[in-house]
Amino acid sequence: RRSEQRRPRPMLTEEEFVEASALHRRGWSISAIARHLGRDRKTVRAYLRGERAPGVRRRAHPDHFAPFEPYLRERLAEDPHVWGSTLYDEVSALGYPRSYVTFARELRRRSLRLRCEACAGVKGRPTIEIAHPPGEEIQWDWLELPGAPWGGEAHVLVGTLSHSGRFRGVFSEGEDQAHLVAGIDAVLRRLGGTARRWRVDRIASVCEPASGRLRASFATVARYYGVSVDVCPAWRANRKGAVESRNHFLAQRFWRTLQAATPQEAQAKLDRFSERIGDRRRRSGSTVATLAAAETLQSLPALPYPATLEAERVVSAACLVSYEGNRYSVPPGLHGRRVSVRRRLGSEQIELVSAAGSVVASHRLAPAGAGALRRHEEHRVALEQAVLHSLTSARPCRRKANRPPGEAALKAAAALAGEPSDVVVSLEAYADYAEQAR
Repeated sequence: RRSEQRRPRPMLTEEEFVEASALHRRGWSISAIARHLGRDRKTVRAYLRGERAPGVRRRAHPDHFAPFEPYLRERLAEDPHVWGSTLYDEVSALGYPRSYVTFARELRRRSLRLRCEACAGVKGRPTIEIAHPPGEEIQWDWLELPGAPWGGEAHVLVGTLSHSGRFRGVFSEGEDQAHLVAGIDAVLRRLGGTARRWRVDRIASVCEPASGRLRASFATVARYYGVSVDVCPAWRANRKGAVESRNHFLAQRFWRTLQAATPQEAQAKLDRFSERIGDRRRRSGSTVATLAAAETLQSLPALPYPATLEAERVVSAACLVSYEGNRYSVPPGLHGRRVSVRRRLGSEQIELVSAAGSVVASHRLAPAGAGALRRHEEHRVALEQAVLHSLTSARPCRRKANRPPGEAALKAAAALAGEPSDVVVSLEAYADYAEQAR
């Protein structure tokens, strides 16, 4: 029993390390210090040499976090506000084998996230959880995302079911009422139905911002889908906290690291992100997908509300107009000019309207992002004739001819340089003619 009590322990405490250091400075040998403390000589030697630190236990397993630490330091130096879950997605794709809990603990323990002085003093407003019956409410909001990879600002309409927190988003070219209706219909069809009530902010395309009264044009849309509309009071963004939280989640977890060249590619990635990551989040002990499956949503009309979308485009040199990842032809003579693309929701036709207001071409609508080329045969024939008529048999200028400056150019250069001219004008002859005339 006494031998078991004197069995060497593998780690020195702070008190034992102080005692060992003091005895070593007095000239005690490693063996004497080890016998005095009841420790192994190799353990005492390692601490006195600085190979081990007191109070820190030697790892029994390899450090899986260390190989990824340089990458995480660089990422957090570039963006101190990037979420830990986003970083975990990145290092998991690079081969990190441990769980998110372990990853977050190591991230905090090593103090890799730098302190942001600009955000240190910002405090949020008090909030409280509001109970929402299943299928009762869906919240809508625009998410403006600056610095889109394809240029300009991206507009995303986000719809969130208040009970389950399930959301879907749709990229849009604008925030006018027609694009709002198109985005609402696209989000609802991704969710599989609509809730009984829509909660919106004081958007100008929905209501009068000053009074909050619903616009007649949007009231027609609400009646078409069979829902009621609740407009939030002014300056009360926390009344639709579910969609505000999803907006923050999308901006930090999805948009901050998105790599997409076109809005169509970004939309496809957003749909995958919403299903694979958004629906797997934990909420109230269950996943979002499980809670959403229990919600009973109203069925949607067979066709979307017939709103008319318009977008302005510039005709290319090939007399083509790009729209939603496809190209549509116009008659020759319009290249370089601006035309309007007009599309009615639910229709399979698309119209191209000139600046004067006349329809110059009509095409069958291609699926968004399909990369289709729709060119009428008469447009192709007319464009070929215009190109052939523009050709000439005249020989173009020779690009490699030797053409030094001519006489006139040399005289002009001499005048600029202030050099005397070679032409000398004498007035003596004019003086003789004047004397004879007298």
